[in-house]
Amino acid sequence: METMDGPVPEVRTEGEPAVAEQLGQNVDQIIVKVDELEQRLNEVEQFYSKPGKKQSNTSKASSVMKEKDKDKQITSFKRRQLDASRREAAATKRMQDLMRQFSVLLRQHIIGHKWAGPFMQPVDVVGLGLHDYYEVIEKPMDFSTIKAKMEVKDGTGYNNVREICADVRLIFKNAMKYNDERNDVHVMAKTLLAKFEEKWLQLLPKVDEEDERRKKEEAEAQLDIQLAQEVSHAKMARDLSAELEKVDKNLKELREVVLRNCRKMSTEEKKALMTVLTQLSPEDLNKALLIVAQNNPNFQATGQEVDLDIDAQSESTLWKLKFFVKELLQGQGKSPTSNGGNSTMNNNVNQNKRKRESIDAQAAKPPAQKKNNKKPS
Repeated sequence: METMDGPVPEVRTEGEPAVAEQLGQNVDQIIVKVDELEQRLNEVEQFYSKPGKKQSNTSKASSVMKEKDKDKQITSFKRRQLDASRREAAATKRMQDLMRQFSVLLRQHIIGHKWAGPFMQPVDVVGLGLHDYYEVIEKPMDFSTIKAKMEVKDGTGYNNVREICADVRLIFKNAMKYNDERNDVHVMAKTLLAKFEEKWLQLLPKVDEEDERRKKEEAEAQLDIQLAQEVSHAKMARDLSAELEKVDKNLKELREVVLRNCRKMSTEEKKALMTVLTQLSPEDLNKALLIVAQNNPNFQATGQEVDLDIDAQSESTLWKLKFFVKELLQGQGKSPTSNGGNSTMNNNVNQNKRKRESIDAQAAKPPAQKKNNKKPS
């Protein structure tokens, strides 16, 4: 197998002809999974980067997310959604009741009045020869139209009492606008409008109360939506974290498989590796020695000089050291061959960059220790 800059352990296929192919398939699967996780991560980041998110909502959502029992969280939100549906149904029922009261008001005090006749049906523009009617009146209205609209059940009717009230006023204002003040129709419209306003004031407190209640419930519903979105994205973030840990674990396991099946390092490569190790800074050398110690519990890195027998190290330890050195030199902008390394370290170009980077990225990177002056002898 190959990396961007130089060789990695070539997998042995003696007795295991399918090992290399299986490793490639595993890498492909991991890459597909990482791409999926990246997309989901972008979605979470975009949600939390939206401007104008209220701190109070975030705080409330955070308190909900502190619950450890996910089942309780789900039950809680289902209950909130059910409560919201019940509130909406109750609000619709209250508004229907207000509309019925308004309808009674109209029948008893307006429609039943002796002067209501001219306003019950649409104006007979043609029959009355009112050629300029539509030039003066932008929106004709009458009580038969109002009644029909109140009976509509498909969502195109009135949504609240105030809409009906506006159309009732429009009937009388149209008549007053088109007819002269001395005209009987104008006088009747003005009288009925005054009577309507008087009766409307009696119903208005209930309408105002319902409006305020409706606004409060709509604000609560909006908060529930925001809260549900934040809980959903918080859960998504937790799931992403767990899946990323799983991917990281799979990569580590895959790296171990690669190292267990790697080819033997040549004598020239061992010499080149040793040359580079002797030129490392004390801090970097400590990291390299920790790699050796992790794979060889009997190794003692004590004293000013360390006796490191490169030939006694396992193949996996050697390749881990080579990974470490290669990454270290690349980070410093140096070529692995610039410090006496074998020329084969720059021979191959990676055909599947992302796949091999996924494996290379898992090379051991122990934490730095205190600096010392240890040098391998």
